[in-house]
Amino acid sequence: MAATGVLAACGSESSDSSPAAAGNTTAGGSTPTRATAADGTYILVQRFPQDVQEAGSLRLPMSLATGDGELIQDGPITLGAQVTDVDGAPLGDPFSATRRDVSPGPYYDFRTEIAEPGVYYLVVDGGPPDGAAFQVMAPGTVAVPGPGQPLPPFDTPTVDDARDVDPICTREPEPCPFHDVTLAEALASGKGVVYLVGTPAFCQTGTCAPALESIIDIADQYSDRYVFVHAEVYADGTATTIAPAVDAASLTFEPALFITDASGTVVERLDAVWNEAELVDVLDSL
Repeated sequence: MAATGVLAACGSESSDSSPAAAGNTTAGGSTPTRATAADGTYILVQRFPQDVQEAGSLRLPMSLATGDGELIQDGPITLGAQVTDVDGAPLGDPFSATRRDVSPGPYYDFRTEIAEPGVYYLVVDGGPPDGAAFQVMAPGTVAVPGPGQPLPPFDTPTVDDARDVDPICTREPEPCPFHDVTLAEALASGKGVVYLVGTPAFCQTGTCAPALESIIDIADQYSDRYVFVHAEVYADGTATTIAPAVDAASLTFEPALFITDASGTVVERLDAVWNEAELVDVLDSL
């Protein structure tokens, strides 16, 4: 994307749940969609960006909302789901996800396997009968690095060298502690890397700040295995100029969390929303 582009808000919505809505875009990239309630109890709010999911293992975070679009804070602890094709035929077995509590509203981190690119629907218990449409891209067509791909080295801003990014961290009242080394230096450290691209002060949906705090809370207990790095989305305090870190990772959305192994290969990517519990689960599983 061009440096003058606008990143998609990681929780913005469309009122259309048709296959075409799965490709709705802003100036900077795809926006998640909202499936209307119809005969279901809930509206489904997609908390993940479109056009960046490749065939294979998928993470599809989804929130529940009322008819007026307000996120439901006390939904079921566990929620069942089924993927269908565009004709409504079930694909694979039903599965479930646990509610993950985070501001501004809980989500369910549905995970499934889809082998072929195309448009699919996630049908959730109590949601609209047709489900929420999402698109799966062909392997090798998504520019954002994903599992199995190398994370490109990049000289992110540090305390010693801001590289024309001011401020280097918009966390308040103090910057986060993940600006001592560049991403390139972290990737050369012999450890895995946990790399966040997000802007706590300007994330339109309010998810970037809790995402960053979740990393700060657990960083010490994983410091023997990982180097933690944060890069801002904007190069200025008015959120008008996209920072080079965005282009370096080919991002059209925020926040994005890349987790690599010691070789610098991405082993997990968390898009748009996560909480501390899910992050710990992911790191422990790796």
